[in-house]
Amino acid sequence: MTITGISHFSISSLLFSFFFLLSTFASSSSSYLYPVAPDKDGKTRSLYSEILRDEAVARLNELGKVSDADGYLERTFMSPASVRAGILIREWMEDAGLRTWVDSMGNLHGRVEGINASAQALLIGSHLDTVVDAGIFDGSLGIISAISALKVLKSNGKLGELKRPVEVIAFSDEEGVRFQSTFLGSAAVAGVLPVTALKISDKSGVTVQDALKGNSIDIAEESLLELKYDPASIWGYVELHIEQGPVLEWIGFPLGVVKGIAGQTRMKVTVRGSQGHAGTVPMSMRRDPMAAAAELIVLLESLCKHPREFLSDGGNYNEFTMESLSTSLVCTVGEISTWPSASNVIPSQVTFTVDLRAIDDVGREAALYELSNRMYQICDRRSVSCSIERKHDANAVICDPELSSQLKSAAYTALNGMIAEVQDEVPVLMSGAGHDAMALSYLTKVGMLFVRCRGGISHSPEEHVSDDDVWTAGLALLAFLETRV
Repeated sequence: MTITGISHFSISSLLFSFFFLLSTFASSSSSYLYPVAPDKDGKTRSLYSEILRDEAVARLNELGKVSDADGYLERTFMSPASVRAGILIREWMEDAGLRTWVDSMGNLHGRVEGINASAQALLIGSHLDTVVDAGIFDGSLGIISAISALKVLKSNGKLGELKRPVEVIAFSDEEGVRFQSTFLGSAAVAGVLPVTALKISDKSGVTVQDALKGNSIDIAEESLLELKYDPASIWGYVELHIEQGPVLEWIGFPLGVVKGIAGQTRMKVTVRGSQGHAGTVPMSMRRDPMAAAAELIVLLESLCKHPREFLSDGGNYNEFTMESLSTSLVCTVGEISTWPSASNVIPSQVTFTVDLRAIDDVGREAALYELSNRMYQICDRRSVSCSIERKHDANAVICDPELSSQLKSAAYTALNGMIAEVQDEVPVLMSGAGHDAMALSYLTKVGMLFVRCRGGISHSPEEHVSDDDVWTAGLALLAFLETRV
């Protein structure tokens, strides 16, 4: 399947829109920072603060304590804490009146059929796994807010009046921490997870298939293929997620609509040299993979900071690609390991990860091509070997315009309920972070709502969303369900 790429959009228009948003909202009322429902005619109660704010926040905090580590939050694919988190979420789904089950990739599903069980279903979801030393909102907010919105409908006796089935999915893996292969859960549902993924192993040699079997989930190639949903049975996918960036807070708005998601590539680079004694091998005779890896990492940083200087030499890249890379290319080395990892030994091998993202797929491939060529040249000059494995690729995704418009209307409804009449436009943002919506875009149209997070901080215990913003997010999903589903 071909995904419409972000490259179809003008970068200059994107930048203009971004700065227009900043100038438009810079003077917005401070009431956006701390929305408070008006206390008249019982309207406060009609906003369901008990469910959408108080209970939702309590559940986020409770889920944030379910961890495989002492002192910080960590839940990886099929870990003990991940299983315990799934049990909690399943209880909350059933409390909201949903029928629940766990599929053979460990995804947790909760579904209500509505008045027409044969109609195309709306999927709402996010992920229950986390990074290491994580915050409590990434992924979890989208799951809990969706459950809370459906619980409100149940409390009003309207859950069975939905015009189409609604299914909430807590995906088992999005972050890719354990197996360095993201979207295991959502890619399986979308039907784009290759069967070879079952044989990917973690640092302990445990494969994806082993991890599932260790939790009493038997999966083979045939059952993996059976996980794919029939596209004809799905109406669309909606994901609510924290922004993981500072724009919404800067402009003073609790919610934003996502226009698209940057494409990304993850690689593992392995540099092999000659192991030796730190005190006896002359510098001129060394084949040191550590020094080579250091030069490769500096190369990566330089290329991503100044892509024009590296790519213009080839003369094969147009101005659109160059502008795209100059404004959106980001690269990260987040993990590095050595063998034998002793202070008095020249290592024989160094391995590090590369995460490279850009909003234009053509530009991303251009950067990867140049990076790989220059890495091999450096390794040849240093007389070390170098292997580059692409572990994960995801094309840029454009959210469905109609679905985005509907989510924007729902955000207006939520904001008008929380505060006075909203005159300003709901912001439209690009996402530099990957989300399960990227995988689901292979299956159906997708739409996303971003929720403001303090300081734009994410993947950190400092990650924070205010209680009232949790409330606003729940109201937006509720408004969407009431008016569009």
